[in-house]
Amino acid sequence: PAAAGAGADGPWDLGEVDDPAAGGRVDLGGMWLPQRPGLEVRVEADQQTSAVVAVTLVLGEGALQVQPFAAPRTEGIWDEVRAEIAAGLAQQGGTADEVDGPLGRELRATVPVRGADGSAGVQPARFLGVDGPRWFLRGVLTGRPAVEPAADAELLALFRDIVVVRGDAPMAPREPIPLGLPMLE
Repeated sequence: PAAAGAGADGPWDLGEVDDPAAGGRVDLGGMWLPQRPGLEVRVEADQQTSAVVAVTLVLGEGALQVQPFAAPRTEGIWDEVRAEIAAGLAQQGGTADEVDGPLGRELRATVPVRGADGSAGVQPARFLGVDGPRWFLRGVLTGRPAVEPAADAELLALFRDIVVVRGDAPMAPREPIPLGLPMLE
């Protein structure tokens, strides 16, 4: 079923919540983000178009980057995306192990990175994915929660509290669901 990952524990589809602003969520267009004391929200934009492409939630000693994508009506895409991420990391000299995590199958990975001085290194990361109705939400945990699963509770709770707004416009599978800056009143 298309909504196999979403449901009882979230992340949520807009149709599953009475009020997406409940609990102080912030409207970013394609998703409503929960707020927590001490949470830092970093918006990542495309340099050419200024379009928001991802949001990183920083809390404590960890970070969670989230991106919503369109998905087919009939099936989820996380299995396929997970395999592509693993293959891409292997090509770049990283690693990815598929394991069962709190949200289902996930990748525990090492991602090749360049240090400020140009030196090569690796950064631990966990790739999370949830298939919802006509959408897919990807999360990437970094920092302490990427290496110590016991440290992931707060960031996973944030991920589960996101409300995805797919909209009715036709979109190709894997097309990023448009995000925007929060509307301040």
